Amino acid sequence: MDFYAKTERLSDRDFKEIIGVKRKTFEDMILILKNAYDSRPRKWRGGRKKKLSFEEQLMMTLKYYRYYITQKALAFEFEVGEATVSDTIKWVEETLIKDGTFSLPGKKALLEDDSIEVVLVDVTECPVECPKKNSENTIPEKRKGTQ
Repeated sequence: MDFYAKTERLSDRDFKEIIGVKRKTFEDMILILKNAYDSRPRKWRGGRKKKLSFEEQLMMTLKYYRYYITQKALAFEFEVGEATVSDTIKWVEETLIKDGTFSLPGKKALLEDDSIEVVLVDVTECPVECPKKNSENTIPEKRKGTQ
């Protein structure tokens, strides 16, 4: 099934809402992936033809990060093995990072540039106390009735 063909019918707003990036950004990412693949040494391009297109590989990666879906579920949805999903996500991520087009500014740039607004979000996990199981908290009548 060609997942990318289904997204061509979507409006730009729906595309961003479902995929997680704007259509133009998605197309820029595809160009980076294609150029990186074409620039690989010839000996690395041998073997079987890839089952997933570049668009599907990128969609799989974005879906993994946006919805935090398991790799097993992605493997089922895209009809590939779990190892293929893992390798694809790793390759797409590394390729986009190496290119540097979608990099965020470093800490120094954020501190020096006054036009960048910084928002901090506290996402600290807080432990929740659960009731302890002991004989004082149980009701003996209920225990007698369940035996």
